[in-house]
Amino acid sequence: MALAELYTQYNRVWIPDSEEVWQSAEITKDYKAGDRFLHVQLEDGTELHYPVDPSALPPLRNPDILVGENDLTALSYLHEPAVLHNLKVRFVESRLIYTYSGIILVAINPYKQLPIYGDAIIHAYSGQNMGDMDPHIFAVAEEAYKQMARNGKNQSIIVSGESGAGKTVSARYTMRYFATVSKSSSNAHVEDKVLASNPITEAVGNAKTTRNDNSSRFGKYTEISFDQRYRIIGANMRTYLLEKSRVVFQSENERNYHIFYQLCASAMQPEFKHLKLGSAEEFNYTRMGGSTTIEGVDDRANMIETQKTFALLGLKEDFQMDVFKTLAAILHLGNLEITAVGDERSSINLEDNHLNIFCELLELNSDKMAQWLCHRKIITTSETVIKPMTKPQALNARDALAKKIYSHLFDFIVERINQALQFSGKQHTFIGVLDIYGFETFDVNSFEQFCINYANEKLQQQFNLHVFKLEQEEYMKEDIPWTLIDFYDNQPVIDLIEAKMGILELLDEECLLPHGTDENWLQKLYNNFVNKNTLFEKPRMSNTSFIIQHFADKVEYKCEGFLEKNRDTVYEVLMEILKESKFRLCANFFQDNPVSVSPFSSTISIKSARPVLKSPNKQLRMTVGSKFRSSLSLLMETLNATTPHYVRCIKPNDEKQPFEFDSKRVAQQLRACGVLETIRISAQSYPSRWTYIEFFSRYSILMTQQELSVNDKKQICKIVLQRLIQDPNQYQFGRTKIFFRAGQVAYLEKLRSDKLRHACVVIQKSVRGWLQRRRFLCLRRAALTIQQYFRGQRTVRQAITARALKETWAAIIIQKYCRGYLVRKLCQLIHVAAVTIQAYTRGFLARKKYRKMLEEHKAVILQKYARAWLARRRFQNVRRFVLNIQLSYRVQRLQKKIEEQSKENHGLLERLTNLASTHMNDLDTIQKLESELEKLAAQKRTYEEKGKKYKEDSEQKILKLESQNKELREQKETLEVKLQEKMEEMKEKMDDLTKQLFDDVRKEESQRMILEKNFQNQRQDYEKEIESLKGEIKVLREEKTQLQQQIQQEMSIQDDLKMEVGQLTKQVQKIPELQKEIELLQTQKLDVEKQAQSQKREMREKMSEVTKQLLESYDFEDVRSRLSTEDLEHLNEDGELWFAYEGLKKATRVLESHFQTQKENYEKEIEGLNLKVEHLSQDINHLQKLFREENDINDGIRLEVSRLTSENLVIPDLKQQVSELENQKLDLENRLQEQTAKLKEISNRLHHEPEGDRTLRRTNEVQNEADMKEKERLNVIPQEMEGLSNGLKQDEVQAEVKSKMKQETTRLTVENMDLEEELDMKDRIIKKLEDQIKTLTKTTEKDGEVHVSALPKEYIGMMEYKREDEERIVQNLILDLKPRGVVVNMIPGLPAHILFMCVRYADYLNDADMLKSFINVTIDGIKQVVKENSEDFEMLSFWLSNTYYFLNCLKQYSGEEEFMKYNTPRQNKNCLKHFDLSEYRQVLSDLAIRIYHQFILVMENNIQHMVVPGMLEYESLQGISGLKPTGFRKRSSSIDDTDTYTMTSILQQLSYFYSTMCQNGLDPELLKQAVKQLFFLIGAVTLNSLFLRKDMCSCRKGMQIRCNISYLEEWLKDKNLQSSNAKETLEPLSQAAWLLQVKKITDDDAKEICEHCTSLSTVQIVKILNSYTPIDDFEKRVTPSFVRKVQAMLNNREDGPQLMLDTKYRFQVTFPFTPSPHALETIQVPSSFKLGFLTRV
Repeated sequence: MALAELYTQYNRVWIPDSEEVWQSAEITKDYKAGDRFLHVQLEDGTELHYPVDPSALPPLRNPDILVGENDLTALSYLHEPAVLHNLKVRFVESRLIYTYSGIILVAINPYKQLPIYGDAIIHAYSGQNMGDMDPHIFAVAEEAYKQMARNGKNQSIIVSGESGAGKTVSARYTMRYFATVSKSSSNAHVEDKVLASNPITEAVGNAKTTRNDNSSRFGKYTEISFDQRYRIIGANMRTYLLEKSRVVFQSENERNYHIFYQLCASAMQPEFKHLKLGSAEEFNYTRMGGSTTIEGVDDRANMIETQKTFALLGLKEDFQMDVFKTLAAILHLGNLEITAVGDERSSINLEDNHLNIFCELLELNSDKMAQWLCHRKIITTSETVIKPMTKPQALNARDALAKKIYSHLFDFIVERINQALQFSGKQHTFIGVLDIYGFETFDVNSFEQFCINYANEKLQQQFNLHVFKLEQEEYMKEDIPWTLIDFYDNQPVIDLIEAKMGILELLDEECLLPHGTDENWLQKLYNNFVNKNTLFEKPRMSNTSFIIQHFADKVEYKCEGFLEKNRDTVYEVLMEILKESKFRLCANFFQDNPVSVSPFSSTISIKSARPVLKSPNKQLRMTVGSKFRSSLSLLMETLNATTPHYVRCIKPNDEKQPFEFDSKRVAQQLRACGVLETIRISAQSYPSRWTYIEFFSRYSILMTQQELSVNDKKQICKIVLQRLIQDPNQYQFGRTKIFFRAGQVAYLEKLRSDKLRHACVVIQKSVRGWLQRRRFLCLRRAALTIQQYFRGQRTVRQAITARALKETWAAIIIQKYCRGYLVRKLCQLIHVAAVTIQAYTRGFLARKKYRKMLEEHKAVILQKYARAWLARRRFQNVRRFVLNIQLSYRVQRLQKKIEEQSKENHGLLERLTNLASTHMNDLDTIQKLESELEKLAAQKRTYEEKGKKYKEDSEQKILKLESQNKELREQKETLEVKLQEKMEEMKEKMDDLTKQLFDDVRKEESQRMILEKNFQNQRQDYEKEIESLKGEIKVLREEKTQLQQQIQQEMSIQDDLKMEVGQLTKQVQKIPELQKEIELLQTQKLDVEKQAQSQKREMREKMSEVTKQLLESYDFEDVRSRLSTEDLEHLNEDGELWFAYEGLKKATRVLESHFQTQKENYEKEIEGLNLKVEHLSQDINHLQKLFREENDINDGIRLEVSRLTSENLVIPDLKQQVSELENQKLDLENRLQEQTAKLKEISNRLHHEPEGDRTLRRTNEVQNEADMKEKERLNVIPQEMEGLSNGLKQDEVQAEVKSKMKQETTRLTVENMDLEEELDMKDRIIKKLEDQIKTLTKTTEKDGEVHVSALPKEYIGMMEYKREDEERIVQNLILDLKPRGVVVNMIPGLPAHILFMCVRYADYLNDADMLKSFINVTIDGIKQVVKENSEDFEMLSFWLSNTYYFLNCLKQYSGEEEFMKYNTPRQNKNCLKHFDLSEYRQVLSDLAIRIYHQFILVMENNIQHMVVPGMLEYESLQGISGLKPTGFRKRSSSIDDTDTYTMTSILQQLSYFYSTMCQNGLDPELLKQAVKQLFFLIGAVTLNSLFLRKDMCSCRKGMQIRCNISYLEEWLKDKNLQSSNAKETLEPLSQAAWLLQVKKITDDDAKEICEHCTSLSTVQIVKILNSYTPIDDFEKRVTPSFVRKVQAMLNNREDGPQLMLDTKYRFQVTFPFTPSPHALETIQVPSSFKLGFLTRV
């Protein structure tokens, strides 16, 4: 669709305005192509014919639905008026100071403190994706932090803007955010130090200006360093272009730096008296601006804060005092009086007080200082001239010195801050925060503005490239064709300033000239750039200025002072005086090579922002411009290596009025800071970007039924767009988004509103027609009714005459009297008959009733006596019958038991006979085993003989090797003798050698080298063969290790058999002997290897000695030096050289023969070793076979022995069972006889009960005697086995068998002892049976006799334990106990009751140490299990419940009356007797509170991430969308990776919490408190998120929230938790939802809001009203006047300024005393607790 087609009636446009920049107007007539005028109507009703150019129509206004967007790039029409209007609506009406513009955060200074920077806000933005919440400085900080953590790349946050726009505050908040969300891992509190650096730098670098009370007069880049866990570990600060001129000059209503006024305000303090300061009005440098105070600022308090931050950074008082001394000296230097002496001279009084104080503080020579402040030294090639200065020159020298000192002091303080923020370790990543001045243009612009605008040009270039790069990445990500976008490139301006022969270079060149002036420099600029560079202009009316076309605007600069400010010079003599200062800090400032500590080490190589001056020479000194250019290039280097994030601070007005919007000033700043450039770049491409889901949900109303039938929503969107927008160039389809050109979304909104308007018209038409039809039908029915009555009346009047009326009247009267007479007569007859019938009937009924009552009375008397007799008879019969049944049943049970026992006795006797026969067979097998043992002994002997033979063979081989070794030694000796002889011969003949000898010797040497090489090769071959032998030996060793592993496996198998069979298997094991033999073989093999190695070593040593001797003998150089030419000729003449040559030949032959013999010896040794290896491998194989055979034999022996031992073990068990059954039989017979006695003899039986006890004792004694006999019989068995073993004592193996047999006998005796203990257990069981029989013999009282019965054993509610079992109790009952699966089948708090029963036992013993130890161990165990499971909700719930029950048990059984009144009498008997445990109750109470808070924290952590998605984002009411799609473009890192939670998720989580708490037996009151705390968290988190999400503040979202609250209330009702007051905690959220839905127009609405919203504070109500956002065009925004009206009505409220609810708030927890209904006597310990060592008392 063409853009011109949108200029139709009722659409709105923006037209330029001189006051408001842009003014809105509504089109009153459709625009047609070619029209020269646009007919519009202004907002004030003025009709206007606005002239237009068809090629440049006025910008269209966005639909109201898009006004107030969080992101400016989401607007359909992207241009300056749309941006201005959106910012104004958000700032003035919604009171929102932050707005996104693509990747830029626009921050408008509200000039008012807002409650949006608390810790609750920080935690709300932490972890959120950018765009999910309202725009905020914390969102940008979180995005930078998240990208750093996710990508591991360094980040930068660039904060820029005019003075007074809020840059410093914004930078401070970002640093505070990082310090809060990323606490340092150490105890150094690095984040506090980082924040503490801000007050110091603000004190020494900020000042009051006409625009800002706290204006930063320098640029600052702070790098915050993080470790690998992304915690702050340190920081580093770099500063740029400090405004030094402010030290000596301030304009009207401005101040010097804050630190001077803080120091003057503290002048009367004792520690500052030696500085001799006064008020700020007394010093020239502080009173120059005429404003020494700032309203609302206490300089004295700020000084205290500055001192505190110095101390926090570790800067001690000595350092602080040095700084303050330097500052005081600067103030005194400014008060120095310079008097003029004539026109060309000046002087300073040596008695000047300020001069003396200045020199005293800096420890300078006052005479020199006074002289050289008024004179200057000029050094030429031939002489040195001292020239006096005029008073203005002297004042300039004084001011230059003051600026220089302050500049050095500022750099020094920054350096010390960096040292304090240093860190040990390696930096992983960093986030840099750049707080730098924005583009500036004033009426008079000088060198400072030139540098500032130059820096902004560089930053703007970097910004443009970054925006361009992000746009390209977005297009590539969505697979959309990339088209080149035309954007402003400011490289020509940068080249104009910094290129070769640019403005800065010409300025530096002019500064180097001795007589350089500003005018000369300006003339050079005119000559080089005027009419040659379009960006440089010369003003028409001025010859002292030049104009540069910057990216933001044209700026005119005055050249006056450029050279002086760029030079920044101080006379050398004054610097020399300061160098000589005894004040170390001052002297270090002016050293030639000051030592500076490297403040920071980062991944990027960073240099100092202020380079060190290497030479005092003027020509080599760097100018301010060159320093600034180098530091700026370093900054750009750093920023280019990071991912930047941009914050543009805007100053809304110059009067500092809160929430006042000056459109002119804002538009000027938007142009200057690059926001409009971003908008322009976005508008050139596809600025509006909606996801397919957003587009479908928003514009489904424009889709046809046929289009909606397609399943793929993405395809539907494509079809609809192709139908609605004919030009395919106006949109593009990406992978996840649809990209629209400017104006297309507005066009779609227009189509949507037209469709809705048409639908509304249709609905209105139908409704109005229906209403009219209904009204018509109603009128028609009324008319018909009236007509009916009217016509009826008319026909009646027409039909009736006068005579007919009279006759009719007479007939009626006659009928009346006749009918009355007949009726009266009939009535009289009926009355008489009725009275008669009633009389007879009533009499009959009365008589009948009387007779019936009499009969019933008599029957009742008879029934009473009959029923009583029957009841007595029935009771007696039942009692008799029950007794008979009980007796017969018991007799039958006893008879059955006797029969079963008799059968078992017969079976046992048969088994005994069988066992006797098998025992004989076992004796035969033992004899067989003895024979096998003998065979094994014989085999052992054969093995020993073989081992002896092998030893003899090895000894013979060793002897052979020794003999060979002796022969080699003899050969060695002979060789040595021969060598010595040859050497003597050689020495004798060496004197006769000539030059020919040297040639022959060289040839001989070459032959000898060849021989040595051959020898080396042969030696290497031998070594290789030796290595191969070593490899074979390794193989043998591996085989040996395998054998050892097999032996170890056999050993493990034998250990297992040892557990089953005992110690018998060891007597037949021959493995240790085999191991010894193998070890012997191994040692023999090692000895052989050692011998071979030693022989090789000796041979090598021999060869090395021979070669050394030969080489030493041939000292050729010595011979040459000793022989002269004559000697050589003499030797040649005698012919002795030939004899020497022959001797050498013979020596070489001897060596060759020696090498040959060595080779043969080595080959023989190798053959011998190979034979040994083969022999060893054969021996090992043979041993392996023997080992396997012995294992088979051992297995057979083991099986036989195990069978015998098992059968032997069965015999005593059977005998024991027989004896027990006999005893039980006797006892049961006695009990049957006693039960068959008559009931009348109960008293006699009770009287003779002691005699029964005696008989029981006798039976027990008899039984014990039988047990002793059985024990003796069992003892006989080992004796018999000992007799059998005596025949085996033939050798050492048989002796071992005997010892094993003895061990077995001892084991059997131990088992006999165990059997005796089991007999004792049987005795106890019999006693229990006796007690049960006694209970069965209880009878009821008869004839008033007192019922006396034998009481069963009673428990007194204690658990007996031993002191050493405390650790086991804690381990099994606390540490190892798992609540899941256990709590279902036990009473609540069972572990607590068991612990208290143990406490009662210690109290019963009156053992204070035992009690104290047990309680302390218990408390420590609970603490440990809570600490180990600090994130386990079930475990925390379980132990919170048990700790609470344990505490209640200590109270309930403490013996105190207030707790005992709820006990039963039986429970009162169980109270503690000896100790008061009130102190431990307090400890347990504190522990329970600690567990409760951790328990609540775990619940909150589990549910908190569900709250916002479930309560706010999820649409529980289907068909009512509470959100409108915005088209916000998130950052690439802001990926929605969160799970989708619904309201059902929250309810399910709450139900899980509730069921777990109920299962673990948590007290209902504690459960209610926990639910209340959870509901408070849900309400607070939801409400806090609502405050920070403008897109959620709508009427439909209010309906969703109220629906979700109703679900929570239903859950409370379903769980019967209405009394928990949890519903009241949701009241603020409920009122906020109501506030979103209620009408907000009239005064009555405002009054109703004030009356209803009692749980919301004024700030919260105003925030919701300002954030209210209509979703459709039919809703209306809340007007600012209505908000102010509500705010005025709420002024009387006394509530805090806090916006956010504190989600960390905890309600006070109370632990009510609830006595346990369970009696301690009835509590039993489940077996799953593994507490069998505890005994119930």
